[in-house]
Amino acid sequence: MISRIIGALAGVLLGLAATTAFAQSETECVSAKTDWSVCVWNQPKECWGVSKPKESVNSRDGKPVSARRGDILLFVTFRPGSGARGEVSFTGGYPFASGSTVNVNIDGKSFDLFSDGEWAWPANTSDDAGILAALKAGGSAIVTARSGRGTQTKDTFSLLGFTAAMQEAETRCK
Repeated sequence: MISRIIGALAGVLLGLAATTAFAQSETECVSAKTDWSVCVWNQPKECWGVSKPKESVNSRDGKPVSARRGDILLFVTFRPGSGARGEVSFTGGYPFASGSTVNVNIDGKSFDLFSDGEWAWPANTSDDAGILAALKAGGSAIVTARSGRGTQTKDTFSLLGFTAAMQEAETRCK
């Protein structure tokens, strides 16, 4: 499923702020809610809200460095067939350091995600619910992580349009 999402979202960075159809006919971004887009996968039915960061800072030993990264995206996914009602995930565009956690700070509330390869998730559905509540109430989310090469990354996501995007994604996947 992750590779399907990555493939489907290859074009998302080209037009996140506007309604965009992806090259894959089964996936379509159906609306934009300020800084968040709502996308739908049809087989099996899956909907998600997705955003890219407004700012990314890469550092090593406390000094800014240039880092080559792939797509950097924060997701919330709804899957009616499996009962998923708001699963949070993050891809930083690089493999995370083995055994490391990814921190999400939403207006002072801190949450840790476990990482595996280029992806990170909360440990359980109650953690998802806590993060979702903070995202709906917040103004920005700062995601910090460490790559397998030791680069520290800090990605800042706007939460403008988040609640509206989640309402639409959830409604489309009831």
